[in-house]
Amino acid sequence: MNNLQQGKAKMTNQRWTICLMLFLATTINYLDRQVLSLTWADFIAPEFHWTNSDYGTVAGLFSLFYAISMLFAGKFVDRLDTKKGYLWAIGVWSVGAVIHAFCGLLTSGIVAGEWTMSFASAREAISTVGDVSMVVSVSVTLFIFARLVLAIGEAGNFPAAIKATAEYFPKKDRAYATSLFNAGAQIGALIAPLTIPFIAKAWGWEMAFVVIGALGFIWMGFWVFIYEKPEKNKRVNTAELVYINQDDESDGVTTTSKDPSAGKKVTFKQAFRHRQTWSFAIGKFLTDGVWWFLLFWIPAYLRSVYGLDSTQSAPHVFLVYAISMISVFAAGYFPAYFMRKKKMDPYQGRMRAMLLFAMFPILILFAQPLGQISVWLPVIIIGIAAAAHQSWSANIFTTVSDMFPKYAVGTITGIGGMAGGVGSYLINQGSGVLFDFTANTNLKFMGFEGIESGYFIIFMICAFAYLIGWSIMKSLVPKYQLITEM
Repeated sequence: MNNLQQGKAKMTNQRWTICLMLFLATTINYLDRQVLSLTWADFIAPEFHWTNSDYGTVAGLFSLFYAISMLFAGKFVDRLDTKKGYLWAIGVWSVGAVIHAFCGLLTSGIVAGEWTMSFASAREAISTVGDVSMVVSVSVTLFIFARLVLAIGEAGNFPAAIKATAEYFPKKDRAYATSLFNAGAQIGALIAPLTIPFIAKAWGWEMAFVVIGALGFIWMGFWVFIYEKPEKNKRVNTAELVYINQDDESDGVTTTSKDPSAGKKVTFKQAFRHRQTWSFAIGKFLTDGVWWFLLFWIPAYLRSVYGLDSTQSAPHVFLVYAISMISVFAAGYFPAYFMRKKKMDPYQGRMRAMLLFAMFPILILFAQPLGQISVWLPVIIIGIAAAAHQSWSANIFTTVSDMFPKYAVGTITGIGGMAGGVGSYLINQGSGVLFDFTANTNLKFMGFEGIESGYFIIFMICAFAYLIGWSIMKSLVPKYQLITEM
């Protein structure tokens, strides 16, 4: 088709339908992982006698399981390809989400000897057990298993979503498309405090896991009929296909109706030969933990420091993630501005934008001091830090599809996700231990006492993680280097 014909043809917009599906999957992903953080302090901890360290262990091991799974999830998605890989991922994590609800039933049977299918009866039986340590040990173990299943499935979300974005969007649109589907993280985080605590209060914490977990199975029914590769998708016309593949000519790839990367595989040895892989992985390792800390610990922070239960803190948690929605605009606008207005290449423009985003988390140092004036001030500051993270996250993901061939995107994303998961494990596990230690010893640090000093220490780590990560990434890959073959 010549340029005149292309200009006259009305382009279809199937790529945005795909983007919507990725957004919905990511929303469900974050809803599923937040059920525990919004129910453990008010419902689960009193029932099973958990401490901060117990919760930190469960949350931290989830991050570790997620990290290990990410290493293989990328290769799994590359091997099965986007459609089947995503189906398997969301199917497994939805099962994992639902089985959390049965941890109480199993604990009741194992510890109290009462096997029942009634959640209320299980709670009553557990309350009569005198050996609290046994209740803690069994329940923590069961929740860890449920988190393992959840982590294995959820690890496939971002490799599959980034791969689908690389297949359906040219490079200039990928940061924007990624920011849109990645907004599902904020939307999930927004919906969660407004629904999960109230479901748990009305019907029991178990039903919160069941109701939210069931959403993934509904998504699967739509994905089966909607997703095909662009060149095979009947809803994509020639004009849209030309638009999607506009980078191929400049990258030295011949555009055909058949996917040129079909059948190609990337080994870990091939991946780790490139500095771009190390750059992405280190950036994820140093910064992913900040977001996961905010996701898993902010409800507990509001309870421990300000005495707000899960329903009272709902508007505060909502505001954190409402502010973070700024990233939907910022993540795409700033790299595009640097690329179009300042004539920077994709990597240079993205790195310039990421440096800007790395500055804002420093504000979190003021969250604790200003909290003495009003709880709303740290909430606003944490929301700004969350927005900066999501803007950073959308762009660090997009550096992979900018610099690697499409057939390697899932594998490289998986490696970076593993590194991010390890960093998240360290901060979540460490936070639980630190908070119990500071509370029990009434530690004094920088003008704060007890558990408040523990939160200030973690906030200090969060404040500088991005600048350190950006500096290392820039030193490893100082300029744009496209990899066409691996």
